[in-house]
Amino acid sequence: MRYRRFGRLNWQVSEIGYGMWGMGGWSGSDDEESSRSLDRAFDLGCTFFDTAFAYGMGRSEKLLGEALKRHAGKKVYVATKVPPKDGKWPGRAETPVADVFPADYIIEMTEKSLANLGRDRLDLQQLHVWSDAWAGDEGWQRAARELKRRNLVDGFGISVNRWQPSNVLKALRTGLVDSVQVVYNIFDQNPEDELFPACRELDVAVIARVPLDEGSLTGTLSRDSTWPEGDWRNIYFTPANLADTLDRVERLQMLVPSGMDLAELALRFTLASPDVSTVIPGMRRTRHVERNLAASDGEPLPARLLDALRAHRWDRTHVIT
Repeated sequence: MRYRRFGRLNWQVSEIGYGMWGMGGWSGSDDEESSRSLDRAFDLGCTFFDTAFAYGMGRSEKLLGEALKRHAGKKVYVATKVPPKDGKWPGRAETPVADVFPADYIIEMTEKSLANLGRDRLDLQQLHVWSDAWAGDEGWQRAARELKRRNLVDGFGISVNRWQPSNVLKALRTGLVDSVQVVYNIFDQNPEDELFPACRELDVAVIARVPLDEGSLTGTLSRDSTWPEGDWRNIYFTPANLADTLDRVERLQMLVPSGMDLAELALRFTLASPDVSTVIPGMRRTRHVERNLAASDGEPLPARLLDALRAHRWDRTHVIT
């Protein structure tokens, strides 16, 4: 495992972290299997774990808390998120910030997450939705300062709306935001336009999420793929979107080098950006952990291949969480 500097917080974190949404809220997750997967990640040198209260209403946090006890003594970094108080994703400018992130609520939810994790301090607390219309609000700013003053958190971050990477630039200028979590993958390259340069300038860490595009970039989906009722992927992969996505995946398959699969290619593309502090693929099974973490070997993709992958940029505008 290779490690990267996490912005101005100056942590050294595994360049491949652990995204924990799947084990808290997706259909088909199994707690025992999730626990084995977490243990394997610890053993392989993963040191950055990203969860959220909303992932199973604390379920994912509790699974991580149990794993932290089993691996006491190992230095890892734990990131979680405050869900919007109104329960609505994504964040919208027309929604009053007092309905989403009042100061007392941010502190209350941080305390609940700490209890779930069995910790007295978080490495990173994040707001789980965002609109830059809220950047000037005194409430969330006061909460960010208060959490640090009380030593409840070391760092404070924002997870931005899908396909809106520049919808956080005003918040970054407050000086209160230590990290940004953003969708970044072969299809979703638009964070490179404005967000990455701003983070570079301000020394804000970048957490790249959804590197496998919710599974499409694993190469395992088909035009007949379906999910159980209530599974979030039914919203993401509508029939029209699934067909369009798979057309693009088929064109990408022609670029996969011999001895590599599409998922590995996708992870290596994300790691190719020096602006990325860590990438957090979702993992629920041990084989996924072993496959994904193996991409951290310091072997870069050839420049010509990276150039070819950039031609597969897909600028999507219909915002979902």
